[in-house]
Amino acid sequence: MEEKKRKQIRKTGRKPKIDPAVNRYSINLNAEDNAKFLALFDQSEMKVIAHFITACIFQKTVKTVKIDMNAIEYHEKLTRFFSQFRSIGTNYNQIVKILYRNFSEKKAGTYLFRLEKETIELVQVTKEVIRLTQEFEEKYLKKD
Repeated sequence: MEEKKRKQIRKTGRKPKIDPAVNRYSINLNAEDNAKFLALFDQSEMKVIAHFITACIFQKTVKTVKIDMNAIEYHEKLTRFFSQFRSIGTNYNQIVKILYRNFSEKKAGTYLFRLEKETIELVQVTKEVIRLTQEFEEKYLKKD
């Protein structure tokens, strides 16, 4: 009879933990310290404050990943610029061949002179882009 009663009793709910955390501690922070704490917690991108505190106390590594959207956007636009720059180089070669094939020597020379002026401007723009990129890297992409 007793064996049947034991089998009929069903326990519901969560399974008990092997090593439950029963010890609790409390700390009080002033407004300034609390702001610093919350900033560090946000940088860690952890979901639970208790896990963050435990990691800090026992000096476990807390990884913080900072994604700079401005740097990503700058890199994206710079990549697009250089792909356009490559296509300009390809078009440049094709234009020179077409000019010499379809026009007289004098007319081709005139058009090449105009093309040369535009190329000099493009070189200046490219140098400015390189300078701005180096300045951007020095200011914003510091590796510590």
